[in-house]
Amino acid sequence: MADRDNLVLIGMPGSGKSTIGQCLADRLGKRFVDTDALVEASRGCSLQAIVDAEGPAGVLAAEETEAQALDCRDTVVATGGSMVYSEPAMTALRRLGTVLWLDVPLAALQERVGSGADRGLAMRPDQDLSDLAFERLPLYARHADLRIPCAAGASPEEITATIVDRLDTPARDEGDDGPG
Repeated sequence: MADRDNLVLIGMPGSGKSTIGQCLADRLGKRFVDTDALVEASRGCSLQAIVDAEGPAGVLAAEETEAQALDCRDTVVATGGSMVYSEPAMTALRRLGTVLWLDVPLAALQERVGSGADRGLAMRPDQDLSDLAFERLPLYARHADLRIPCAAGASPEEITATIVDRLDTPARDEGDDGPG
């Protein structure tokens, strides 16, 4: 059974998982953990350095390791955008708490991330952000307990307020319950 005092944020690169995660943690009086920071700390280098040295598979392996090792209570967890590729990682995260998908329009993501060439993204050289979205959106939908639509111009505080409101509402609407 998941510890529902934890909240786990998933979503595309540039969706604001770290920023909104910190804002949500502050608002709810929870701790905040960013799995990208955990990966960088454990490997002693940036995500981009991992991609450069080991390719996307290196990032995926490191993310999976960190997700499976994560043990926290009363925490908001921001995950790497590629975490959804790993069933073991997502199983571990689902055990930790409620999984929230920050669903941001592709145009807004492209504006925020650009080519992503220096962000340490787990993507092949022949892919762009649109390709990643096509590949990942079904995975986010499958793993999320709750989808949080994030309007392109919404502030982190507005999105945080939406999340808090949605968490306080017992009935889930729009089929956003995630896997069932």
